[in-house]
Amino acid sequence: MPDSVPDRRSGLFPSAARLRRSHVLAVLVLIGALLLVALYARNAGERERRLAETSFVAEADQLADTIRQRMLQYELSLRGGVALHSAAADTPTARQWRGYVEGLDIAAQLPGLQGLGYVAYLDPDSLKNLQLQRRAAGEGLFVLTPRGVRSHYGAIVYFEPEDASTREVIGYDQYSDPVRRAAMDAARDSGEVQLSAPLTLHRGSPGVLMFAAVYRTARLPGSQPDRQGALVGWVFAPFRSAEFLGRSRIPLSERLAFRIVDVTDASARPVLASEGYDEEAGPPLHSVTQSLYGRIWRYDFQPVGALTSPGMDELRITVAAGVLAALLMFAVVMTLARTQSRAEMLALRLSDSYRRSEQRFRNAMQYSAIGMVLLDRRGTIVETNPAMAEIAGVDEAALVGSLFERYFVDGPERISRTGQMQAFREGVHRSVRRLRREDGDIREVHLASTVVPGDPRSDVVRLVQVDDVTERLRAEAQVHALNRTLESRVEARTRELTRANHELESFAYIVSHDLRAPLRSIDGFGRILSERYSGVLDAQGHDYLARVRNAAGRMDALIDALLAMSRITRGEFKRSPLDLSRMAGEVVADLRQTDPARQVDVLIAPDLHAKGDAALVRNLLQNLLGNAWKFTASTPGARIEFIRADAGHFEIRDNGAGFNAEYAGKLFRPFQRLHREDEYTGHGVGLASVKRIVERHGGSISAEGRPGQGATIRFTLAPAQYEDEDEER
Repeated sequence: MPDSVPDRRSGLFPSAARLRRSHVLAVLVLIGALLLVALYARNAGERERRLAETSFVAEADQLADTIRQRMLQYELSLRGGVALHSAAADTPTARQWRGYVEGLDIAAQLPGLQGLGYVAYLDPDSLKNLQLQRRAAGEGLFVLTPRGVRSHYGAIVYFEPEDASTREVIGYDQYSDPVRRAAMDAARDSGEVQLSAPLTLHRGSPGVLMFAAVYRTARLPGSQPDRQGALVGWVFAPFRSAEFLGRSRIPLSERLAFRIVDVTDASARPVLASEGYDEEAGPPLHSVTQSLYGRIWRYDFQPVGALTSPGMDELRITVAAGVLAALLMFAVVMTLARTQSRAEMLALRLSDSYRRSEQRFRNAMQYSAIGMVLLDRRGTIVETNPAMAEIAGVDEAALVGSLFERYFVDGPERISRTGQMQAFREGVHRSVRRLRREDGDIREVHLASTVVPGDPRSDVVRLVQVDDVTERLRAEAQVHALNRTLESRVEARTRELTRANHELESFAYIVSHDLRAPLRSIDGFGRILSERYSGVLDAQGHDYLARVRNAAGRMDALIDALLAMSRITRGEFKRSPLDLSRMAGEVVADLRQTDPARQVDVLIAPDLHAKGDAALVRNLLQNLLGNAWKFTASTPGARIEFIRADAGHFEIRDNGAGFNAEYAGKLFRPFQRLHREDEYTGHGVGLASVKRIVERHGGSISAEGRPGQGATIRFTLAPAQYEDEDEER
């Protein structure tokens, strides 16, 4: 018996001790795995919660931007109304205003907009004149409300679309209300579109108003006093709070509710709120503050119900799978523990060649420019290299032992069965994922994952190579985004040009058909009245009749000029080499033939060549040289010059009547005249036609002059790039 004790201690007892140590190791592995699963569940749950909040914030920000974009559309409609007033010689008529608003198609193109109106800025005298004009035009009595004598008024003159409720607001003095007046004064002084503070609209409904100032001149006056002096009124649009969201067709998510509060004056005044917003539910989850047309709006967003994300269900499944994996790992560790002795014996048998091979592999990892990590079955980083630490922005020591998946923001990687089969055949699975650095920067990385063959008990099962491709992908994305932006701009410009051409054709049709018939009737009945009743009329009657027929004739001539100007941009355009010197000589010869008594010294420089449409360029020279011929009629020693100023620029000079340089901007606008009709005849469309011809050629035109010292018209027919392309061809 004593001899057998040492054998039992040396044989049985060491095996039992190793088995007890294996039990402890298995329990520790189980506890560690469960802790890792719990840690992952906590981190993933927090990530999903943040993801849900981020998605909510993104939807909220997008909604705020959508409202801003819709307000921008309303601003453009107001500016169109301002342009209508600026382009008109006098205040547009109610019919013109109605036509403009109907052209906007508010119901389809500007949902949410109640309508568009015009407010005239009046003093007592101009108010009286307006009332007399409307009465003379048969529009009835213009009644101002509220009544009372004030230094200035802001009376609503037009509002479209018109119905029973909108007719009641005509004549309302918006300037009498302090809230409206503050917004109107701000629009007047800044020259920009302004919103009013929340107020009560017509019939007691809450809402806001948008104002845009209208000045006497098309150009915005430079200083605030000049703007106040040039003010003629405002174009305005109302928005009812209760109807805005429903009518504006802004898509609202079912998962959020919001309200808009005006906080401009350090006091929160509600503008509107969506259905389901609960003011007693506590502070909002997210708020956005926007500076919008002179007001500061705060958007308060709160979720409807609990915030959830699509990954929550997957997280629960993953946690359950993690617990199951921990239990399986416990069983595996117990199994592996029984073979620990064999593993130790196999480890001792490693040859020197294996150690050298391992050293070469470690050197390759250490000095590789691509990040490399070795992972175990749980996806924990067993070993890494400096390149991977630089990509992740952490130390190598911090990487080792952490889950590889925790550095990615796009969730656990999923591989389809087809992808698994392909990776099995090729030996490598490739993917592109998003990695979050320790400093918060998001990087795009290319992963190449390879199964590491070897002992099944090894803690390394996978080698992943990580290549940072962020800069390359960003450059490609910028190129694609730029291409999409350019394509959308070209499409938008094409649509605008097509719409403008259709409107011009419609306008030309109305002019040529609808306006000529009344003129023919006026002239015909005037001629009959002159022929049949000349004996009945006295001298003054004959004078009145002659004036009527002359006015009809001038109107017919204006229609012809307007139609000619509209046809300029509609004909086929053919660019070809032109001899401008020869063309100008032919035009001057025609002028001398029509007015042989004139003695004008005309200088045409030789070798003036350009490329353009022959018919349009001849029309251009006829207008410019004809103007110079006409405005030198009263000048002794009249002189006209046609020369080349520099490369691509031509000049036509004269020493005639000239013009005031302050009004140079009106020269190229239709029906704008700088001289009285009894001084120089004309319809005021010649230079407007010239400008269209020049613009169709891609060129530019400008004018200089002084009263009594002549004028200089400088123009080009094409940018230099067109000239170079033509020469290459």
